Amino acid sequence: MIVLLPPSETKRAGGDAPALRLEALGHPSLTPVREDLVDELVALAADRPASRRALGISAKQDAEIDRNAALWSAPTMPAIDRYTGVLYDALDIGSLKGAAAQRARARLAVGSAPFGLLRADDEIPAYRLSAGSKLPGGATLAARWKPALEPVLAKIAAEELVVDLRSGAYAALGRIAGAVGVVTVDVLSERPDGTRTVVSHFNKAHKGELARVLASGRGEPNDAAGVVTVARRAGLHVERTGNKLTVVVSDER
Repeated sequence: MIVLLPPSETKRAGGDAPALRLEALGHPSLTPVREDLVDELVALAADRPASRRALGISAKQDAEIDRNAALWSAPTMPAIDRYTGVLYDALDIGSLKGAAAQRARARLAVGSAPFGLLRADDEIPAYRLSAGSKLPGGATLAARWKPALEPVLAKIAAEELVVDLRSGAYAALGRIAGAVGVVTVDVLSERPDGTRTVVSHFNKAHKGELARVLASGRGEPNDAAGVVTVARRAGLHVERTGNKLTVVVSDER
């Protein structure tokens, strides 16, 4: 089983591993697109106004441009440790020990705008690029990634269950269309009157909780029913329609 996460805008600085080596990352067929995007981000960093427009940031966030300028030289760390924020706080990978930590690092993967798909322990630098960004003079990231990424995802889904927790923008970079081995998950907040809405904080936090129990547990589900069983044992309220799961969170406001 692979639990496929979205990345986060926020990332830890620094790292203890050497500079980026694309050839050391998983899924080497993605290397050409990765190399093009990293080169473009480094070059774009020389033009701060253009970088701000492309990345959707303000001058107060110019440190993000500095990160991109150093993509080939900055220290790296495992992807699963690089990302921070609500989902990754709930996942809390650092608190897992022993066999649970080994299982989690083997099962977790992350979708990424500059790298396409990362294994948990793939070592990457801090960067700024979102799925919705558009670099100057080029096609959208979805248009650039789909031809390379979708065959990789299809191959994985043909071999093992994929629990896809990516957001819509990151799923658009490479869809896993028609694969029976893919389970998708939504999170909805339910108010006392029964109405349901998407609340970003709840969505990220509960996806992080689900990822933690699926990735670290001794049992390894091989279908949607198995995912539901694990989730419910962890105290999550989950509804299932085929391979589409909905985690329902009570909102008492």
